[in-house]
Amino acid sequence: MARQERAIRTRRTILEAAAAVFDERGYTSATIGEILERAQVTKGALYFHFGSKEELAMGVFEEQLAITLPPQSSKLQELVDVGLVLALRLRTEPLVRASVGLALDQGALGLDRTPAFGMWIDQITRTLAAAKVGGELLPHVDVNETAELLVASFSGVQLLSQVRCQRRDLQHRVVVLFHHMLPGIAVPAVLARLDLSPDRAEGLLAEGRLLSVAEAG
Repeated sequence: MARQERAIRTRRTILEAAAAVFDERGYTSATIGEILERAQVTKGALYFHFGSKEELAMGVFEEQLAITLPPQSSKLQELVDVGLVLALRLRTEPLVRASVGLALDQGALGLDRTPAFGMWIDQITRTLAAAKVGGELLPHVDVNETAELLVASFSGVQLLSQVRCQRRDLQHRVVVLFHHMLPGIAVPAVLARLDLSPDRAEGLLAEGRLLSVAEAG
């Protein structure tokens, strides 16, 4: 058990180091040597967990989704919560910033092989599909098209926030995005009950981490 726990910690350390280097230098310029130096692990330890720099990038993508947020009575509230928490994590976690940066870097893995957009779209599509079954969406809403639009809009908003102020206003911008988009997809009764306060994010993130630890244990 102790060996397994050490392996988990080592893998996480490597991923966090890789994320920091990717975030600072970009995928193409980042080297395995820099990641080893940042992680303070041996080359053998790194290659035990990841066979290449590309596998490290894939690991970064997957890790940023590995958090379970507390369930809500409304699926649209869960959608809002994901956006609010992601905005917070983009400001505070290099691993998440690196994941988004890699997704937007066409030179990293090639858009046809980059999994991030597909992961995000699939996640939102499932949430919207459940919301439609629950009667939360207006009749005209196509869940696949809406999921793609939300991912594209969020990506653009976070990029603009990054360029203008290093994402310091990102949570506000995401709330503005939801205020503009949700009236076009949500039934009025559900829309009126949604909590779009960015202050939700810290509590949700803390509770989500506890849930993720409990699930892993």
